[in-house]
Amino acid sequence: MQLSDYLFWDVDKATVSFEEHKGFIIPRVFMRGTLEDFKAVLNYYGKLVCKDQLTQTRYLDKKTLSFCCVFFNLELNQFRCFTEKQSNSQHWNY
Repeated sequence: MQLSDYLFWDVDKATVSFEEHKGFIIPRVFMRGTLEDFKAVLNYYGKLVCKDQLTQTRYLDKKTLSFCCVFFNLELNQFRCFTEKQSNSQHWNY
């Protein structure tokens, strides 16, 4: 699977295993990837695996979370990142 290099700026892309690190890859592509990256991830993992990984991830930005709700036809409370929000208030809530 070919993904944009900038998605892996903080890790060595050669050491990333698509099967072993899908919990890292899928949320990152949904939040920061291009349309081509998005299509590649859906084709490789399938919609069900993507949905399972995204509902269990600890963080999604608000825009990605809203998109995932619509795309997978889910409610906000079905996402772990929504139900387990940080209890500390943020300085900027945008």
